[in-house]
Amino acid sequence: MATRRDGHPVRHPMLDRLELEAFLTLAEELHFGRTAVRLHVTTSRISQTIRKLERRVGTPLFTRTSRSVALTGVGERLRDDLLPAYEQIGIGLAQAIAAGRGGRTGGLVRVGWSAPWCGDLAARAARVLRTRRPGCEVELREVPLRDPLGGLRAGTVDVQLTELPVDEPDITTGRPVLAEPGALLVPADHPFARRESVSVEDLAETVLVTLADARAPRPWMDRHFPRRTPAGRPVPQGPAAHSWQEVLVHVAAGGGVGTTAARAERFHGRPGVAYVPFRDAPTVDYAPMWPTAGRNPLVRAYLDIVDELAPPCPAAAAVRPPC
Repeated sequence: MATRRDGHPVRHPMLDRLELEAFLTLAEELHFGRTAVRLHVTTSRISQTIRKLERRVGTPLFTRTSRSVALTGVGERLRDDLLPAYEQIGIGLAQAIAAGRGGRTGGLVRVGWSAPWCGDLAARAARVLRTRRPGCEVELREVPLRDPLGGLRAGTVDVQLTELPVDEPDITTGRPVLAEPGALLVPADHPFARRESVSVEDLAETVLVTLADARAPRPWMDRHFPRRTPAGRPVPQGPAAHSWQEVLVHVAAGGGVGTTAARAERFHGRPGVAYVPFRDAPTVDYAPMWPTAGRNPLVRAYLDIVDELAPPCPAAAAVRPPC
């Protein structure tokens, strides 16, 4: 233990469990009601806990309005400092439980997925993992469109299969396991709906449905919700959606168009919407990704199975980094 010059131990301020979980969960959800539901307490309890923590820190950790909640700069730094340690505590506890069971292959891995075809692959890999490691549990959950990395950063997802590009220092990205041709999602009565294919440059002649309150890296947004075409022409920005289902609603209502994988038509086909293939767009690539720090020890075993089950992928130019 560190000591002061007078020989007395240095005592660092500590968080109790609710303070820690309330802060990290609210930093992910940015919504007091959803945070309360996840932690099985009342909304007022979350508010009181956060106010108490802010008094201890001496500055606001969140900005609140009647419509939104956001982290302050100090709040972001605190989240980034606390999250790796919180994840490591969970990993240490899981390893201790496994040791207490006499080394039996149990444990829990939480797997996120974005597109339904990623979910199918994730579910197949989960079944194999459960067979090979009796007692192992796998939780599958959909990754929110407007916050594709939030679960990984909050510690609620151990590994996920989602769209590239992701080049973030706190996230490790594996090789692509799926590559899908791209398509433009348009209203059924749109002139482009009568074409056999469209060009990426045609986006300059449309209005693109965007994301509301997006918490995705800028390169990811530019790839899937571009503001300019490859030639530099501006892409008009249209209504803002909070989810993929809202994108479909806006397109069907004639509010704009969207970019997606052509395969989405098999899962999200509906009246009023047409899927037109891109003839010159790169494929939409999907890869596993996990937190660089605080890794769940089951992630390696799970990704080995994903590699076995995934079809040959031309976009898989890189070898998956060790996890």
